[in-house]
Amino acid sequence: MVVQNSPHSIGVFLLLAFLLRVAQCGVTYDRKAIIINGQRRILISGSIHYPRSTPEMWEELVQKAKDGGLDVIQTYVFWNGHEPSPGAYNFEGRYDLLRFVKTVQRAGLYVHLRIGPYVCAEWNFGGFPVWLKYVPGISFRTDNEPFKIENEYGPESRAFGSAGQSYVNWAAEMALGLNTGVPWVMCKEDDAPDPMINTCNGFYCDTFTPNRPYKPLMWTEAWSGWFTEFGGAIHHRPVEDLAFSVARFIQKGGSFINYYMYHGGTNFGRTAGGPFVTTSYDYDAPIDEYGLIREPKYGHLKELHRVIKMCEQALVSVDPTVTFLGSLQQAHVFSSQPGVCVAFLANYNPKSFARVMFNNKHYNVPPWSISILPDCRNVVFNTAMVGVQTSQMEMYPTKSQSFMWERYDEEVASLEETSLITATGSGELPVLTVQSAGHALHIFINGQLSGSAYGAREDRRIKFSGSVNLRGGNNKVALLSVAVGLPNSGIHYELWSTGVLGPVVLHGLNEGSRDLTWNEWSYQVGLKGEAMNLNSLQGDASVEWMPGSLVVQNQLPLSWYRAYFDAPDGNEPLALDMGSMGKGQVWINGQSIGRYWTALAPNGYCNSCSYAGSYRAPKCQSGCGQPTQRWYHVPRSWLQATRNLLVVFEELGGDTIKISLVKRSVSTVCADVSELHPTLKNWKIESYGQPEEHHEPKVHLQCAPGQSISEIIFASFGTPLGTCQNFQQGPCHSPNSYAILAKSCIGQEKCVVDISNANFGGDPCPNITKRVAVEARCSAVAPSIP
Repeated sequence: MVVQNSPHSIGVFLLLAFLLRVAQCGVTYDRKAIIINGQRRILISGSIHYPRSTPEMWEELVQKAKDGGLDVIQTYVFWNGHEPSPGAYNFEGRYDLLRFVKTVQRAGLYVHLRIGPYVCAEWNFGGFPVWLKYVPGISFRTDNEPFKIENEYGPESRAFGSAGQSYVNWAAEMALGLNTGVPWVMCKEDDAPDPMINTCNGFYCDTFTPNRPYKPLMWTEAWSGWFTEFGGAIHHRPVEDLAFSVARFIQKGGSFINYYMYHGGTNFGRTAGGPFVTTSYDYDAPIDEYGLIREPKYGHLKELHRVIKMCEQALVSVDPTVTFLGSLQQAHVFSSQPGVCVAFLANYNPKSFARVMFNNKHYNVPPWSISILPDCRNVVFNTAMVGVQTSQMEMYPTKSQSFMWERYDEEVASLEETSLITATGSGELPVLTVQSAGHALHIFINGQLSGSAYGAREDRRIKFSGSVNLRGGNNKVALLSVAVGLPNSGIHYELWSTGVLGPVVLHGLNEGSRDLTWNEWSYQVGLKGEAMNLNSLQGDASVEWMPGSLVVQNQLPLSWYRAYFDAPDGNEPLALDMGSMGKGQVWINGQSIGRYWTALAPNGYCNSCSYAGSYRAPKCQSGCGQPTQRWYHVPRSWLQATRNLLVVFEELGGDTIKISLVKRSVSTVCADVSELHPTLKNWKIESYGQPEEHHEPKVHLQCAPGQSISEIIFASFGTPLGTCQNFQQGPCHSPNSYAILAKSCIGQEKCVVDISNANFGGDPCPNITKRVAVEARCSAVAPSIP
C-alpha cells in the first residue's frame, strides 16, 4: 500500500478517495485545479483523524467543518490501530473507518484518504505496528521487499539516493496500477513521476511550484498550529497569519488547501509518538481538542472561505496578472471575462500600513495582510481584520462527588533488578550512573525511589548520575525504563533502541568503581498491575485494594489508584484535572485516556505575540513555567450514568485527593468590529447553494449551548483600545454603548447588534472610523422548575 503524511514526512497518497458517486463521474486535473464532473474546483479541506476522537463526536465535528466552509475531510489510515497483531484486524469503535467515511458522505463532503500505512503524524511508531520491525529482512522506508509502504518521502528519498528514487518509482507504479479513478499525489516529493502530483506541506506554500506545468498547485498540509511536547510550551498560530498564508497561496493560483489540523483531538492510550508528544493533540486548530469551536480562528477562516468561493469562477479560469504597487505591495488580478474581475491587494510589510493606488482608488492595507476584492473595487475581506468574536474557554468544576480512592502498590521487585553486596568507607554516598536510550528512567534502591532522569525529543539517550543510599551488606537495585511514545519519523527507525543499554556503574565504593552491567539481572516487560488488568472493569477486583483512609497518608511512586464516580449532568465536554499528580496513565471504564505528565514548560518566551511577520512554532507560546498539560479529555460516551471506574497509575507519587472532574465551556466572548468592516452591500453570490446577501457590519456574540450572556463586562462604540479581556475606552466613546449592548444581549444565548451611528444614539466623533468593542460573560442557564 502507499501513502503520504503529516507535518514532517513524505510520500505517495490517494488524493481524494471521493465517494463512489463522484469517482464514477470522473475526477481529473489540469494545471489550474482538480476537476470534478467536468468542473474545476477550489477545494478547502481539513484534517480530522478518526481515532483521535470518538464515533459519537464524528457527526458534529464533520458538520462544524462543513459549516466552516470546508469541502473535504482529510484523514490517515492508522495501520497499528487496525492490525495490532499480525492477522488480527480491528475496525471497530474509534477505528471504524467505514463509519467515519459514511459520516462524511452523509454531510455531503468529500474524503481525502491518506491510506498510509506509514503516517508520521506524531503517532506512535509513525503508524507502523511494532511487530513489523521483527519481520525477517525488514528495512524501513527504502526499496526493501518486505517494506513497500510510504508517505512524505522527500527527505528520506534524498538520504537513500538511488534506492530512494527506485522506491518512489515503484510506489507510483503500484498506485496507478490500482485503477482507483482518482488522482494520486506525492506530498513533499519534488521529483514525483507523472502523473503523480507533487504537493507542498508547511506554514507557507506560496513559493511552491509543481514539478510540471500541467499539474495543479496543491497545499496538502497548511499547519494551523503545532503539536505540543511534555516539558514544552503551548504553541499558537494567529489566525491573521494563517489567513494571510492561505490568501497568498490562492492569489498565486493555488486551488487545494488542507488545514493540518482542522480538529486535532486526543492521543488516547499509547498512540502519541514523537517521543514526548502530549496526550492532547489540540494543534491550536479551528475546532479544539474537545470538539468546541475556537474563535476567532474558526469564524475568520469561515469568512475567508466564503470570499474565496465567491471568487471561484475567476480564480480557476485564468492566471493572475501581477502588478507592483510599492516595494512590498502587489496586486494579483484575475479577469476571466468582461465584467468578471477579482483582485488581491497584498502588503508584505510586517510593520506598517500601506496606502496603495489600485483601479484609480486608494486602499489602506494593514501590515502583513491581503485584501480581497471580488469585483476589483470593494474590499470584502482583509486577512488581518478580524470581525468575528473571540471566545475564552475555561475549565469549571463539576458538582459530582469527590473521589474516594483506594490504592494497590506495584511490586518493585518485578522490575529489571540486580542484587549486590557492598560496603562503603569514605563517609560519602556512592554515585550510581546509568546510560539509557529510554525516555524516562527511575532508580529504586532497596524498594525506594532514589532518582529519575528524562530525555528529550532531540536526544534519544539519557544518563542518570546521582548519589544512592546503600546499606552495608545486601542491596537491591531496580531500574524502570519508560518509553513516552515510540519514534514516528526518520530513516531506519526500526533500529532505534529504547531502554537501558548500560553501562550501569557504582562509583565511590571501597574498591573504587564497580560495573554492574554484567551482574545477573532479572527482567520484566510491562507492569504487573497492567498484566492483572487492574485498569479494566474485569480485573480491578483481582487484588485487595488499600482502603481510602490509608491512601491519604502515603502518596507513593509506582502505585495504582481506583475510585468510582457518577457522570455529571449537562452535555459540556469533560476533562480530568491531573495537576496534582506526577507522571502515569489514566483509564475510565477500561478505556485509556492516555499518558499524563505534569512536566513544567521552561520559563521562556511566552509574551504577547504579533501576527505580523513569518511564523515559526516558538514565536507565539503560552504556559511557560506551568505544566505542559494539566487537563485530560474524558469523552462523555465512555461514561455510564453511575459507578464509573477511574483507575490511575502513578510513577512518581502525587496527590490523588486533588484530582477532579471538570467541564470545559465558554467563559467570556468578545467582539471588535469596525463600522467599516469590509463587506459588500447587497452583494449576492451563488456558491453551490442558496444565494447569500451581505449587509452592513454587525456585532455577533454567542455563548455555548446551555449558556446565556449574563453580563456585559465592557462595551464601547468609538475608538476603544486594547484586545479581548484588556479593552479600554479610547478618546472617542459613545455613552450609550453599555446600555445598547446590555439591552440586546443579556439573557440571550446569542445576539446581533447593528453597528451604526443611529443605533448608538448619534455619532460620538464625526469623520473618524469607529469600532465596537465588547466583552461579555457567559453563564450556565439555570434549569426551569416545572
